[in-house]
Amino acid sequence: MPDRPSVLFVCVHNAGRSQMAAGWLRHLAGDTVEVRSAGSAPAETVNPAAVEAMREVGIDITDQTPTLLDHATAESSDVIVTMGCGDACPVFPGKRYEDWQLADPAGRGVEAVRPIRDEIRTRVERLLNELRPGASAGSGR
Repeated sequence: MPDRPSVLFVCVHNAGRSQMAAGWLRHLAGDTVEVRSAGSAPAETVNPAAVEAMREVGIDITDQTPTLLDHATAESSDVIVTMGCGDACPVFPGKRYEDWQLADPAGRGVEAVRPIRDEIRTRVERLLNELRPGASAGSGR
């Protein structure tokens, strides 16, 4: 793993789960990890309930834009975390993959998105601890 690993979060619309995961990792890792997110069929905007749920914990993802997953981004990422994109997610030899089974926040209110947000935080903290043994994932830089 390079000194500054890159993590790519992928879900279908790149509007909810992957955006929340990227927000958590940026918040917890600071500049020690390159954070990317993309979708196999990106939405036009980030899910407002995801934006609100993240705002409640002090993380602003309003400046994020759903992005189409491309071959080069996936190929140049060290870790690829998929969240329900199925066969649309590319597979590259030698990459570390994780598939996170999480409820899709699309069409749900903020009350339903909060537990998804909290589960994503737990998984991001675990991933960060694996990427940076001995690092404090709870520092919130």
